[in-house]
Amino acid sequence: MKKLSARRRHPLAALVVLLLALACTGGLYAVFAPADKAQADETAQSLTIEEGKKLYTVGCASCHGTGGQGTSDGPSLVGVGAAAVDFQVGTGRMPAHTSQAAQIPDKRTIYSQAEIDQLAAYIASLGAGPAIPTEEQYSPEGADIAKGGELFRNNCAQCHNFTGKGGALTHGKYAPSLEDVDPKHIYEAMLTGPQNMPSFPDSTMSEQNKKDIIAYLGEVNSDKSESPGGMELGGLGPVSEGLFGWIFGLGGLIAVAVWVAARTAKAKKS
Repeated sequence: MKKLSARRRHPLAALVVLLLALACTGGLYAVFAPADKAQADETAQSLTIEEGKKLYTVGCASCHGTGGQGTSDGPSLVGVGAAAVDFQVGTGRMPAHTSQAAQIPDKRTIYSQAEIDQLAAYIASLGAGPAIPTEEQYSPEGADIAKGGELFRNNCAQCHNFTGKGGALTHGKYAPSLEDVDPKHIYEAMLTGPQNMPSFPDSTMSEQNKKDIIAYLGEVNSDKSESPGGMELGGLGPVSEGLFGWIFGLGGLIAVAVWVAARTAKAKKS
């Protein structure tokens, strides 16, 4: 007993007891504490993918296959990425009413954004592909509008016309109008190349360049935009302007020439 009492009075006894208490507390916390943030995020992502798979099975599998491998009615979705899903479903192009049309048009969406995110997460789990862009990526803030106009005219105007009004292509296909299109969807279209459009990955066109194009389209299609050349004639480009010149300009000259000839002939008779 005297030896035990002496040990209790040892100067390091309190420190040893404290260390033992901390060790026990840490061990109990590690055993009974909830999962850390990474584990919680992983669990939430798994649930999102599972919900997306359910939505896919009901609304998409009949055309794209039960595992996204594709069928004769729809292409494979393995590796297309979440951005392609967000664009196609977010613009109402998917689910398509028919696979026989020359081109799938945009229409009213049937899924909520939460459901679109779930579908996108499931498709992304099938294979790596472009992710849904963040607001910072597609926001026109800090963009160079003049540079965007140059890039758009060089890469996009051949199909969409120089202000994004859209235009006809071959075999019943067309380049849709880009007026009132969500900047996120414009970015996703450039990133993934839907339907007849070529894709512009970051290796071909940088994030900043995509932002510049989005800013240009927002500027030329805004209510405040003015046409410094006068009548914009729908903003459809040189074809419509040339046609206007031929019909009204040349037509007016012909009318004047006929009128002058008629007046001259009448004057000679008199």
